[in-house]
Amino acid sequence: MTGMPMRTDDGSGVGHDLRHHGDAEVRDDGSALVDLAVNVRSGTPPVWLRERITGSLGALAAYPDGRRARAAVAARHGLPVERVLLTAGAAEAFVLLARALKVRRPVVVHPQFTEPEAALRDAGHTVDRVLLREADGFRLDPAAVPEDADLVLVGNPTNPTSVLHPAEAIVRLARPGRTLVVDEAFMDAVPGEREALAGRTDVPGLVVLRSLTKTWGLAGLRIGYVLAAPEIIGELARVQPLWPVSTPALAAAEACVAPRALAEAAHAAHRIAADRAHLVAGLAEFAPEGVRVVEPAEGPFVLVRVAGAAAVRRQLRTLGFAVRRGDTFPGLDEEWVRIAVRDRGVVNRFLQAFDQALMLIRA
Repeated sequence: MTGMPMRTDDGSGVGHDLRHHGDAEVRDDGSALVDLAVNVRSGTPPVWLRERITGSLGALAAYPDGRRARAAVAARHGLPVERVLLTAGAAEAFVLLARALKVRRPVVVHPQFTEPEAALRDAGHTVDRVLLREADGFRLDPAAVPEDADLVLVGNPTNPTSVLHPAEAIVRLARPGRTLVVDEAFMDAVPGEREALAGRTDVPGLVVLRSLTKTWGLAGLRIGYVLAAPEIIGELARVQPLWPVSTPALAAAEACVAPRALAEAAHAAHRIAADRAHLVAGLAEFAPEGVRVVEPAEGPFVLVRVAGAAAVRRQLRTLGFAVRRGDTFPGLDEEWVRIAVRDRGVVNRFLQAFDQALMLIRA
C-alpha cells in the first residue's frame, strides 16, 4: 500500500507547523534574497494585467459585483455559473469547506499544502492523514484512503512534491456521500493541463480549487475560485462573507481567464517545464553527495532531499538565496527543501551557490 492513514487528534499538527509558508523565508531580513521559496511565477504580473487592475480602481466607490468575472470563469471551464464560486484566493476556499460541510471523517493526503488541514482543525474537525511514501515516489494509491472518509483532500500537481497524479487515480477516490476536494492551484503550470479535473461534472462530490495568484503573480491581491455542483457551491456561499472578492481582484479574474491570458499561461507552462528540466539536471550532478530530487517533477517547483538541509538553507541565505524548508509538511522531515523553478540564469547562479553551500557544511 502506498500510504497509510494516521489519526491526529490533538490539534497540534503532530510536530509540523501547518501555518508556515514559503513567504516566511523572504520576509524582513530575507527580502533581499533571490526568492526560490515562494511558488509565484517571477516577472509577474505582466504589464497588460497591471493595467487591467489599475483600470478598475475608478469603481472602488461601488460594492464589488462579481457576475461578469464569475461568468468568465464558468465559460473558461465550459460550466454553468451555478458551478462557480469566486474566492479571496484558494486559501479562503479551504476555510469555507471546513466551516460549511458537515463531515465526520475528513482525510488529507500528505505531503501537500498544509492550509486545508489547518482550516479543518480550526473549524473543530479531527483530521486523519494518509502519508504518501518517498519509496513510492509520493504517488497516490486510492486504496490507502479509508473507505469511510467522507471528505478527502488531495493536491494535483501536489505542493511540495511536484507529483502529478493521474486524473483517473483521483477519480477512483470518488464515492456516494463523499466530498472529493482536488487542489489544482498549480495545474495551469502543467503543459496542456494534463490530468486536470476542472470542468468535469461526471465525478460525484467533486470540488476543484483553482488559484490565479501563482501563474499571474497576484498573491497580494487574493483571487481564486471553486468549481463544484451547485448545491456545494450554495453551501460554501452561505458561510462566505459579503463581498469577499474586491473589485480589482474581480477585474484580474476576468482578465486571467480570457483567451489571450490562457495562451500566455500555456506558453509560460512550457517555459517552466524547460527551466525545471534544467534545474533537475543540475541538481542530479550532486547525486554522489546524496542529493535526491523527487521525479518526475511536474509543478513549478521541485522537492529535494539533502542531508543537513537546515544547514544548507542557512548557507544558501548567506550566499543570497532563499529556499523553502520541507519539515513543516506532514510526511517530510528536516532533510527536505522545496526549490521554486526560475529562469536558467537564476538557476545557474543557484546551482553554484548550492555547490558552495554543500562544500561549506561538509568541510
